[in-house]
Amino acid sequence: MTMTRVLMLLLTCCLLTGVRAQTGSPKQPHVNPEDREVDMNSPTFVPTMKVGKTLLDGDSALFMDLSNVYVYPPMEITSSKQQKAYSRLVRNVKKVLPIAKECNQIIIETYEYLQTLPDKKAKDTHMKLVEKDIYQSYKPRMKKLTYSQGKLLIKLINRECNSSAYDIMKAFLGPIRSGFWQAFAWTFGASLKKEYDAEGTDRLTERVVLLVEAGQL
Repeated sequence: MTMTRVLMLLLTCCLLTGVRAQTGSPKQPHVNPEDREVDMNSPTFVPTMKVGKTLLDGDSALFMDLSNVYVYPPMEITSSKQQKAYSRLVRNVKKVLPIAKECNQIIIETYEYLQTLPDKKAKDTHMKLVEKDIYQSYKPRMKKLTYSQGKLLIKLINRECNSSAYDIMKAFLGPIRSGFWQAFAWTFGASLKKEYDAEGTDRLTERVVLLVEAGQL
């Protein structure tokens, strides 16, 4: 048993109703973030520019909505060890940030979908049906992450979802099972209750995340 199981349970909760029993058009070819080669010289997210019209003083006016641009003072790196640590952080953020965003999107879809079901029994039945599919789909994906990437993913899920991994699990699995997995994570030096601290201990990570989101890294 490794931290892979903790991540699997977490992602099961995040994505529990993401795979729904429905038919539709065939899926387009998709490459999972963990399968992509990280290019340190190319942006992970492409900067966007939207052009439109708005009403201004009774007349129409063109406007452009651009991606944020962040300007930071140069990094103070004084050793090769620090450079390697920073490069590893950038690489890991590029690898797992798309997964955290994927989780957030499916949580939103999950909530909306569950509201369409008539009662708790229907919701529980549906969740049990898809849980097996989620394990089959995400277990091999999670195995591709390193231990440090797994811990970072837990934090970035907290950043994207505004809830700790523990709170997400508790909402889907209840307090007893979520408490068990918190204890299990603790034995591997992780905590599902760990919150993302953008102004404190995760300040450097937040800088990297913002630059990656803006397409500057």
